[in-house]
Amino acid sequence: MVPWLRESFNRRFTAEKYARFLAALDAAAGAHIDFRCLESPVFFPKPLLDKMAGYGRELVEQLQANPQYAAASDRTIPSKYLVPNEPGHPLFVQADFGLVRTAAGEYEPKLVEIQGFPSLYAFHPVLANQYKASYDLDPTLNNFLGGLDGGGYTSLFRKAVLGEHRPEDVVLLEVDPFHQKTLPDFLLTQKLLGCRIADIRDVEKRGRKLYHEGKPIERIYNRVIVDELERRHVEFGFHFADELDVEWAGHPNWFFRLSKFSLPWFQHVSVPVTKFLGDVETLPENLDEWVLKPLFSFAGLGVKVGPSREEIEAIPENERGQYILQERMDFAAPIATPSGATKPEIRIMYIWDAVLKPVTTIIRTGRGKMMGVDFNKDLDWVGASAGLFVE
Repeated sequence: MVPWLRESFNRRFTAEKYARFLAALDAAAGAHIDFRCLESPVFFPKPLLDKMAGYGRELVEQLQANPQYAAASDRTIPSKYLVPNEPGHPLFVQADFGLVRTAAGEYEPKLVEIQGFPSLYAFHPVLANQYKASYDLDPTLNNFLGGLDGGGYTSLFRKAVLGEHRPEDVVLLEVDPFHQKTLPDFLLTQKLLGCRIADIRDVEKRGRKLYHEGKPIERIYNRVIVDELERRHVEFGFHFADELDVEWAGHPNWFFRLSKFSLPWFQHVSVPVTKFLGDVETLPENLDEWVLKPLFSFAGLGVKVGPSREEIEAIPENERGQYILQERMDFAAPIATPSGATKPEIRIMYIWDAVLKPVTTIIRTGRGKMMGVDFNKDLDWVGASAGLFVE
């Protein structure tokens, strides 16, 4: 997408440089990166990133201005996960876009998903910096949005996670955090902010207070995915619906409120046609042009690209409201690599700071049907990457 940067990188690339990059990234993160990282950063024209950042903000504002949506999204939160004291906005937002080619030959973003949940805020700047250092790239290449630099980004992230509390009174909460693929992000968050990493199974409740290893918890940076709690039948010592004397950095209710459930409600140029499966009276003739997605799942679990009629009809009538049917986009593959053209999925990451502020990106790339690891096995020049641009 920035041809001169791409051509220059590909020309100077060697397998030895990539090996050094991976080793240095592991060392910087403090743990082995257990997911594939692309051989290269992805170079973007800044106006395209700005367009995506604007689209994501418009989408969130559209939902906030819709009282019908607020009432409908109430019903998406199971009673046992309905957390009191919900703020009127999400603290963290992720908007994922693919790119389609217009008739004029330009790239136009199309929404893939939107989430009111944290992502790899500590890992991404380290990834971007390691690309620049390992490959001796122009140090002025930027990876921060919203007019931020590294210092401004760190300050904003610290404020979002810690609030007004001491680092030792804040925990990053996850299920079995030291065995998650996202462990490098957890370790870097701890190193950057000084907060503790806590397994939800090690948290105990005393009255209205929560404790970890005998120390009180004043604020929780919530990284717990409800799907995993349910799938693994995780038992822990408190209930999300309890009235607790604790603050949430990333209130859990927004995991449900801003999700795939939001997609059918949008009226926006960036959003493909999307319907709740339960509202579809007659299935489309050509299902190859549609994608079936469960409302609440991560990492592509349960997603069917071009589902069969039999797969859809096998879903019980009373469960069809838990799925969406979305128009399939023919996403462009504008990244020229030695192994062929590769598709990017661009995650615009936001932090709420009086308004919803775009702060940086995470890039996933692939040549399979979807971006997940399972769809790109045994391929090179695919995986997680950093988005860099020239001001």
